[in-house]
Amino acid sequence: MTTSEITVIGAGIIGISSALALQSCGHAVTVLDREGVGAGASSGNAGAFAFTDIVPLATPGIMREAPKWLLDPSGPLSVPPAYALKIAPWMLRFWRASWRDRYARSMAAQSSLMALSRAALERQVKGVDGEALMQREGQLQLYEGEAEFRASLPTWQLREAHGIRFELLQSPEAIAEIQPGLDRRFTHAGFTPDWLNTCDPAAWLRHLADRFVALGGRIEQAEVTALAQEGARVRLTTGSGARAADRVVVAAGAWSHHLARTLGDRLPLETERGYNTTLPAGAFDLRTHLTFGGHGFVVSRINGGVRVGGAVELGGLRLPPNYKRARVLLDKAAEFLPGLKTSGGTRWMGFRPSMPDSLPVIGAAPRADRVIYAFGHGHLGLTQAAGTAELVRDLVRRGIPEINPAPFAPTRF
Repeated sequence: MTTSEITVIGAGIIGISSALALQSCGHAVTVLDREGVGAGASSGNAGAFAFTDIVPLATPGIMREAPKWLLDPSGPLSVPPAYALKIAPWMLRFWRASWRDRYARSMAAQSSLMALSRAALERQVKGVDGEALMQREGQLQLYEGEAEFRASLPTWQLREAHGIRFELLQSPEAIAEIQPGLDRRFTHAGFTPDWLNTCDPAAWLRHLADRFVALGGRIEQAEVTALAQEGARVRLTTGSGARAADRVVVAAGAWSHHLARTLGDRLPLETERGYNTTLPAGAFDLRTHLTFGGHGFVVSRINGGVRVGGAVELGGLRLPPNYKRARVLLDKAAEFLPGLKTSGGTRWMGFRPSMPDSLPVIGAAPRADRVIYAFGHGHLGLTQAAGTAELVRDLVRRGIPEINPAPFAPTRF
């Protein structure tokens, strides 16, 4: 049996960020991953640090849209018919999370985690000399016509109440000053100047992982299949034998609930399957991150190229990818950006681990206090990684967290 002080399960952005934060406190840290660094959603995402996205997916009245999710498999939010029965218990919790009182609490908690994560990211970027991998170009949230824009105003008022800076634009000409080349159907927009992206999420994660290893950390490929707390130690069962650690952090993304179940915890984690197409450099003169909220996708700049992706498909881990969704998004992008060159693209599908209330699980396992859970961030894993890492660090050293961790506790379910 091999031993280490702290073992982090998962070499995605949450796991590597947590390992770095723990290492900074003097802990000896080993990261285990069944495939290696960035094999999942951490490398293929849109590269956005979406700190302004404080509104949960489960909004009041959203369940009235549920029939459309089954009838439109290419829509911005869909449930494949083959998965509908399996996801029904999660959907019930999702519906409850949309009640106005719970929705308000979730948004307040999300806002606090976003504020922490923004500050934590700046500390992280400075600590690893990572500014060269950042793009500080803002974001345009685009609307087709006056009615869609007016319907969005309550969410902008909520952002204002939570201290988020923005400018509302009400003509195609005003939008074109920030991003030329958009179809004139987009008559209104909200511009958030403090929004930032990484130029390449895979490169950013590799940069963090390389810094972790350079400082003495270890990253190993191993699949952990079970956990058990035995006194002051945690036993890890892997395909290559047993291991032990003083503490364990579970940051295995969409597979995390399988490990939690071995500790007796049945957490309602589901999988948002996200799709995108990455076009080569020169595909479009993209000057800011574009969000087409009414169509459920974004367009971002990745290494000089263009990544078109998004939508939410609640389809679990086993159904085959439906790359028609990526094609639909690319076709829409070509319609909305008439100068977009759509040839030579690379398609991708990734699993985003999602909880029904849109909040991650960050806290000690109820039945094993030496195991810390850090998963369930949905499409906000990159955004909230640095903040989550600082919360994990404080939980391990039993310090006082900068924000109230109660809304993220696994016991809330």
